[in-house]
Amino acid sequence: MARLFGTDGVRGEANLELTPELAYQLGRAAALYFGEEHREEGEEPSLLIGRDTRLSGPMFEAALAAGICSAGGQAVLAGIMPTPGIAYLTKQLEFQAGIVVSASHNPFYDNGIKFFGKDGYKLPDGVEDEIEALVRRVDLDDDLYRAHRGGIGTVEFRRDLQRRYIDFVKSTIDTRLDGLRVVLDCANGASYEIMPTILRELGADLTVIHAAPYGTNINDGCGSTHLESLRQTVLRYQADIGIAHDGDADRCLCIDEKGDLMDGDHILVLCGLDMKKRGRLAKDTIVTTVMANIGFHQALERAGIKVEVTKVGDRYVLENMLAHGYVLGGEQSGHIIFTDFTTTGDGSITALQVLQALMRNDQPASALNALMVSYPQLLVNVIVSSKEGWEENAAIQEAIRIGTEEMGKNGRILVRPSGTEPLIRVMAEGTDQEQLDLLCHRIADVIKKELG
Repeated sequence: MARLFGTDGVRGEANLELTPELAYQLGRAAALYFGEEHREEGEEPSLLIGRDTRLSGPMFEAALAAGICSAGGQAVLAGIMPTPGIAYLTKQLEFQAGIVVSASHNPFYDNGIKFFGKDGYKLPDGVEDEIEALVRRVDLDDDLYRAHRGGIGTVEFRRDLQRRYIDFVKSTIDTRLDGLRVVLDCANGASYEIMPTILRELGADLTVIHAAPYGTNINDGCGSTHLESLRQTVLRYQADIGIAHDGDADRCLCIDEKGDLMDGDHILVLCGLDMKKRGRLAKDTIVTTVMANIGFHQALERAGIKVEVTKVGDRYVLENMLAHGYVLGGEQSGHIIFTDFTTTGDGSITALQVLQALMRNDQPASALNALMVSYPQLLVNVIVSSKEGWEENAAIQEAIRIGTEEMGKNGRILVRPSGTEPLIRVMAEGTDQEQLDLLCHRIADVIKKELG
């Protein structure tokens, strides 16, 4: 049987691959795992649950809570809350664990369940394996502890937690945003109430779009994966900058006043230079992934900033940061981690760091965006029936070898499987757009033929 946990929790189409029965089992297993020492002391474990705005969110929230209560735990419901908000509150309020119901940037019909430990960090693989083993036992022959009578767990609704998170995010900058014209795209997701409140309280002249969720419009033509409406609004209102989050608000991408994209690479460069100038960039090093643009490396080399490279995934970026004491890292996709403030990527904090740099440098966003010049990149996603075995497939490897040889020293080719979807991603980067298009699609056609 395939591993239940993927690179970012348990995901699948709601009520088909990810069912309320599985959510109940996960809630029960989590309460059993995290509450073991508390039960020995006669206390109930307390687990915090937050969700985004998907139609299936309340269904999974209720199922998780039922599972927690069955094992004698307390389910504390924070309601709609960005993923990093649950990470922060879990640690700050000393919950045994935090649970997020979200599929991030995926369409509304997908959903996911991921966990944070009491330290606010995502769970190590070993802990996920232990929880998964408990889920298997619950599913096959549930002979595990079951609370009864007065020991049955409780459910508590905490509507004050949004305010706690808002105050924390605001505390991460020491600059007012008075007079700054900002357009905010909330992706009809978890940030739709929180982030407008933060920016207005800090004095920004704010225009908000895509902040009217109704269950099926999360990420639908909006947010960090669909930036055109944000770009148009920035230009229409002559705003200083546009900010886009994804469905669970752990990502941030920006649009400058000219309508140009400021992706995660550009954000890391401008924040890194600002932090270095203020003596806050530990070891003058930034952590990124293999997806970072060639221009990213060139910009940081010019600035005297070193780069550590990991495989794709914010968890690997964070592992490297914690292992070596670095304070800034992230991905091109907009997952940016500031370990001075938080334990995971936080789109709201990232946005405030960008806006603070904008105010502090007294330059237009386009000037900060120009600190890095991006080489053309082309990404082709190939839907496959199985991602297994692609690295050993002779035809695929030969296509990659030929493409790499043709590219030479003028660029690179990177092929990798998606961590959350049935896709193989083919990325080419270089100076010649026509060549990128030719090589990418040639490799993609081979992958489709072999694995589609």
